[in-house]
Amino acid sequence: MNPMGLYEDKRKRTHTPEGYELLTHESGHLEYDFNWHLGYYWSKFLAGLKEKKFLATKCSQCGMVYMLPRMVCGRCFLDMNEWVEVGPEGVLEGFTIVRFPYIDPNHGGMKQVPFTSIWVTLDGANTRMMHYCNETDEKNLEVGMRMRAVWSEERTGSIHDVAYFEVIRD
Repeated sequence: MNPMGLYEDKRKRTHTPEGYELLTHESGHLEYDFNWHLGYYWSKFLAGLKEKKFLATKCSQCGMVYMLPRMVCGRCFLDMNEWVEVGPEGVLEGFTIVRFPYIDPNHGGMKQVPFTSIWVTLDGANTRMMHYCNETDEKNLEVGMRMRAVWSEERTGSIHDVAYFEVIRD
């Protein structure tokens, strides 16, 4: 026996040294409520979504526009304090259609499939953001297509204030 019993692999044991059967009990569904402070940049970004605006940060030295906003430029390493509005339209940079269901961390239930996860560069931005698209047939999607944000009816200051992006059909 290991003198440091803490590190003993108990998964192979089926009974205690006294002969009692080791049982397993399922605790059922647990829910953890938590809050955390988002800070100035994320607070301002999410407040913009509530007002149907995509707010990005712009570097005063190189002019790089970051969507999602960030505090420091990745090229110049300077603090960014200039805010600009970008989008709500942009270019599809990449996509994947998910057909395998899994547990959605937003609500604990199964994720509805299929769904399309996209990378989109909003007009006026130099970086892309990830979101969802309402099109689930890859034959109808092509990198380089124009996309438009569709806003949720009720907005609360969350990334879900953008319900999804749709293809702009001319």
